[in-house]
Amino acid sequence: MDGAELGWELSTTVALFHEAVARRLRLNAADHKALRIVTRQGPLPAGALAAQLGLGASAVTALVDRLERAGYVRRVTDPADRRRVLVSADGDQDPDLSGIFADLGREMTALVGKYDERELATIADYVRGTIAVFETQTTRLAGTG
Repeated sequence: MDGAELGWELSTTVALFHEAVARRLRLNAADHKALRIVTRQGPLPAGALAAQLGLGASAVTALVDRLERAGYVRRVTDPADRRRVLVSADGDQDPDLSGIFADLGREMTALVGKYDERELATIADYVRGTIAVFETQTTRLAGTG
């Protein structure tokens, strides 16, 4: 299997996994990705969320509306600038994905347990390189780089 084929397989498999997680939450993959960004980075302006997702203002507004209706986020006034609104994860409604990611974590731990330190260093190099390639391509496709 060549690098392009391996990259395609990895990309497709990860995308399908996240789509399945999103469906479990009754969301789509973009909504799930946005929810993870808001949850990890704390309250942020819709424009910053749009930039990270590569979406326009109207698309991110519709996305935030969906997440708000589902009870996962809320719009809050920015304490530093009361004219600005931030998108904040609603801690009371944070989805419980612990079972899904605990299973994934156990299986990934078992997988990496098969390799010695030298092999793990090579695998880590490959994964970091893959991430860098995807980040570069994402930036290129978004027209921001």
